[in-house]
Amino acid sequence: MRSTRTGRRTLGVMAATLPLLTGAFALAIPPAQAAGPAPGGRSALEGTQPSWATASADQGAVAPSAKVNARVYLAGRDAKGLSSYAEAVSDPRSSAYGKYLSPAEARARFGPTADQIGAVTQWLRQAGLTVTGSDQHYISVSGDVAAAERAFATQLRDYRKGDKVYRAPARTASAPADLAGAVLTVTGLDDAPHRSAHQDTLPGPGAGFRNAGPFSTYFGSNVAKTLPDANGTKIPYAVKGYTGRQLRAVYGANGYTGQGVTVAITDAYASPTIAQDARQYAQRNGDKAYRPNQLRQVVPADYTATEECDASGWYGEETLDVEAVHAVAPDAGIVYVAGASCNDPDLLDALNKVVDSRLADIVSNSWGDIEANETPDVAAAYDQTFKLGAVEGIGFYFSSGDDGDEVANTGKKQVDTPANSAWVTAVGGTSLAVGKGDTYQFETGWGTLKAPLSADGTSWTGFPGVYTSGAGGGTSSTVAQPAYQRGVVPDSLAKANGAARMRTVPDIAAIADPNTGFLVGQTQTWPDGSVSYDEYRIGGTSLAAPVIAAVQALAQQARHLPIGFANPAIYARSGTPLYHDVTDHPLGKDRDLAVARVDFANTVDAADGLLTSVRSLGKDSSLAAVRGYDVVTGVGSPGPGYVSSYRR
Repeated sequence: MRSTRTGRRTLGVMAATLPLLTGAFALAIPPAQAAGPAPGGRSALEGTQPSWATASADQGAVAPSAKVNARVYLAGRDAKGLSSYAEAVSDPRSSAYGKYLSPAEARARFGPTADQIGAVTQWLRQAGLTVTGSDQHYISVSGDVAAAERAFATQLRDYRKGDKVYRAPARTASAPADLAGAVLTVTGLDDAPHRSAHQDTLPGPGAGFRNAGPFSTYFGSNVAKTLPDANGTKIPYAVKGYTGRQLRAVYGANGYTGQGVTVAITDAYASPTIAQDARQYAQRNGDKAYRPNQLRQVVPADYTATEECDASGWYGEETLDVEAVHAVAPDAGIVYVAGASCNDPDLLDALNKVVDSRLADIVSNSWGDIEANETPDVAAAYDQTFKLGAVEGIGFYFSSGDDGDEVANTGKKQVDTPANSAWVTAVGGTSLAVGKGDTYQFETGWGTLKAPLSADGTSWTGFPGVYTSGAGGGTSSTVAQPAYQRGVVPDSLAKANGAARMRTVPDIAAIADPNTGFLVGQTQTWPDGSVSYDEYRIGGTSLAAPVIAAVQALAQQARHLPIGFANPAIYARSGTPLYHDVTDHPLGKDRDLAVARVDFANTVDAADGLLTSVRSLGKDSSLAAVRGYDVVTGVGSPGPGYVSSYRR
């Protein structure tokens, strides 16, 4: 996610809270056989009735002829075994560590049997639903409300949620008792928010954006001598945007380049100019030229919901991810896997493409939403994909969010999802100071306060200013603390929501602050209608995620074997000099830090004037980066010896 053009998915289902997830790794919602009672001896599919579907919100029955599109996710032949093996193969202390399975072996050991698929298909068809597609993960169906109600033994009714009305089950959906071991969950019975079903074509390049100036070329190189003091001193102008050379130096590439490793990137849609943009960016900024087929795209046959999801806004997301990975790991292969939309089913399809064909070793994902917007049925489907990836030696990295504790955005302190999953590496963010000669100066937790220059130019209005953005983090309300966090995450954080220890995020961090950000190059559409390439500085945890994914590619090259699900190994290194232990006051408790920034008022040129402001660093809502683990930067950012520590 980024502080501009946010890559935020539109969830297929929404709920206020999710039930506690349990297990050694805080596993996903278990298969139906572990669920509670259901009518007629059926097995409940827990989490399928959203919490907002209450009697007081009931607006009446849905017309029996209304259409329903749903997915029935399959539990596979050994759901408990999948969780156990995914944990063991990822734990450096386990004898099974690193003994990964091929996709074919994973399917044979944990995938659904032909009998299970046949039985589930027969049940759905007998209820009057039409099977519209299937694979080893799910069976998609469509039909009228009456058929869906027969299949899942629940009435579908309309409920008011906020100022809108959505369809949802009146009680938890269920499956026949003899299919309890075959069915993981069902999604799509509720329709909040609405998902477009028509096929669209992708729009052209998005609206242009440029940074103004002056800039620093490295942190502190250009001090704003004519601007007012901040924190009792003159402050530097924001950097123009760091490049790969600088990031490789400060995060300890140590000569590794990612050779032999492939990084997948998933986002919605696909930039039509990514190949030419990536080549031009590398040439202009000193990155290694791309080899033939080093960068490739895997795209769906059709796209949907392009207006709802702002398809062209995702082009910049792909551009940032691709260029950041290549800048830090210039020899790594990059495969971009596009979702047909920003909705959960399509993003899950993209992730499953990576797993089913083992397209990559590492998957970078710069998208997500707030935890309150995800229901357990969808969480279960994601976690099953992450666990299947883990047994194949694939690691998933998710940005932790760009709105700090989310209070300013949602009114409630919460974390983002899927970053809250116990089966992914959540990547937080920092403000990074790279000095002359590509030397590491310091990092703070990313959190920005903004104060504009006064009209007379003599002071900063309302200094230190108002909160604009910051790295997402905090304590999950729905996912129990995984084993790898025990003894590292303090109880003051793990128990922030009550007596039970819960998953906290992030796990690790890297550069994210747009004010100390990364330079990217992209073809854009300008106000006069022209389309051309230009470069601009950007940040957000949408930058941090691909940077960490690229660092992990370097580490995997050093290890000569896949790292897979990395969290046990990441936490095993906590508290050592392998990490920069990032704090909000790296120069001393009384030394607040800030930069000056100048922007075009119209975002592209000086025709409508300039906007000058001071951006304070290390001010992330209620979150703080402190010594040891914290909810802004996790265990810290990669230090000089981190990559080499994986060497065997």
